[in-house]
Amino acid sequence: MRSGVCTVSSSSSLLALDAVGLTVDGRAILQGISVHSDARRIAVLGRNGSGKTTLARLIAGLTVPTTGRVRVADVNVAQDRAAALRVVGILFQNPDHQIIFPTVGEELAFGLLQMGRTKVQAAEVVAETLAAFGKSHWQAAAVQTLSQGQRQLVCLMSIIAMGPRLILLDEPFAGLDIPTAMHLSRVLNKLEAGIVHITHDPRTIVDYDHALWLEAGRLEAQGPAAGIARDFEAHMRQIGARDDLAHLSG
Repeated sequence: MRSGVCTVSSSSSLLALDAVGLTVDGRAILQGISVHSDARRIAVLGRNGSGKTTLARLIAGLTVPTTGRVRVADVNVAQDRAAALRVVGILFQNPDHQIIFPTVGEELAFGLLQMGRTKVQAAEVVAETLAAFGKSHWQAAAVQTLSQGQRQLVCLMSIIAMGPRLILLDEPFAGLDIPTAMHLSRVLNKLEAGIVHITHDPRTIVDYDHALWLEAGRLEAQGPAAGIARDFEAHMRQIGARDDLAHLSG
């Protein structure tokens, strides 16, 4: 590993991964990932197939590690799913893989009801969340009538309504035009929750606090985001300059 600088070494860190590994059908997908950080903005950089999305699912508690332990805000997210819902949320790349209800209001209420809120309590939080984003008029709107960027915002509002300590973003700007991506970026920058941003594009995370570089399921480097982004981009350009196409199948 090129750099082993961690933000915090305490087991009570906001994000704590201890020698995390995942093996599926005898194939190692992730190996020996250890991170302890209280950074407000964390990036996870890597090529396609490097294990970024798998790591995001592990942090969210959606996948159980084969080895090691994942904790968010001192919650073992794989073992305590009820607590995991309170501390971590995940925004997938495609909002259509996440939205399950026909109207915006119903979609925002679902997670709250899963957390044990009453229908009245959930309705209050939904109204407050929509108002905070200036989208009160979306309450009864049909999700299918919204653009992809708008549906992505619905997913983000659904997560924010639940009040997690950490929000995972899996390539959140993929498929969005520049103005929509800029708007979503401004919304994300205002959030008080911690962010883990999964991406292959180092340009989107240069101002983050901490970055992890995944290479073939292993932690190649971690440290201040600007330096990791610079090194990652330089390495990707080296690969892209080669004539051997085998190096391009990341």
